[in-house]
Amino acid sequence: MTDIDFSQSPTALAPLAGFTDLPFRYICKKFGADVTFSEMISVNALVRDSKKTFRMLKRARNEDRYIAQIAGSDIKNIIKAVEILNDMEDIIGIDLNCGCPVPKIIAQDAGSSLLRDLAHLAKIIKTVKKQSNKRYTSVKTRIGFNEKTPEIIAKTIEEAGADFISIHGRTRSGGYKAPIDYDAIRRAKESVKIPVFANGDITTYEKAVEIRDFTKCEGVMIGRGAVGNPWIFYQLKHNQKNIDKSLIKQVVLEHLQLMREFYADNMGVILFRKHLHAYSKSFPEAAAFRHKINAVSNADEMREEIERFFTEQ
Repeated sequence: MTDIDFSQSPTALAPLAGFTDLPFRYICKKFGADVTFSEMISVNALVRDSKKTFRMLKRARNEDRYIAQIAGSDIKNIIKAVEILNDMEDIIGIDLNCGCPVPKIIAQDAGSSLLRDLAHLAKIIKTVKKQSNKRYTSVKTRIGFNEKTPEIIAKTIEEAGADFISIHGRTRSGGYKAPIDYDAIRRAKESVKIPVFANGDITTYEKAVEIRDFTKCEGVMIGRGAVGNPWIFYQLKHNQKNIDKSLIKQVVLEHLQLMREFYADNMGVILFRKHLHAYSKSFPEAAAFRHKINAVSNADEMREEIERFFTEQ
């Protein structure tokens, strides 16, 4: 396990429910993602000793800067969750989710709901920092709940003791569709001394470079922009605009194999369909391909369809 070198414009794979599982994190790490995060982990589920939750936390063998992201509000459960994570040597940090806009998370006063009570947010950060034996305590946040208050939020997080912040440039009320306010991210960055990752709608190499330069953030965090496009991390690390299309088939087949190994064979194939939708979206006849693979649950048949489709491109 190694520290994050914020002087080298690090890239991070954002936590993304249903996508950033161990196989996908392995692929993104292989292409150069400097920092990887678990999917969002409920502290309540972790404390209840949920087998599914512990499986979600398992580290890929190539993840050397792997951070567990937690979501919760109850201080007692947060302490218990941190104590559990303290026993996991594969994790170098604990990240607090202050950005999830999903109603069921808001109903638990967690996720972006914490932005409505910054005093409680600060208390949680201080608690994690005090109880954790990890190198990093970090926060992933939005720029506000209804109103944009990026500077106030960033300063609160810094003063509570966080080592770095990842900022998504929408409010909670903006959901996933409102335009990203990169200027708000830049203002937040200017207001603190700790490192900041810029996040939100970073879907291409060009956009990542543009946002990094505009916000002056130490790094960029990429979520949905990496789905079907994990080589974006390679492009950023090597300043390379184009990727050889022959590489895509190789990556897709490796990803399928990892899914088969991590999940039960057929389940891995079924869960891989959504990734295939993303991998194929820019190619001719993608709609017909998606329609066909939606009915495939056999690994050998799925491999044959992948070989055929991506060889023809």
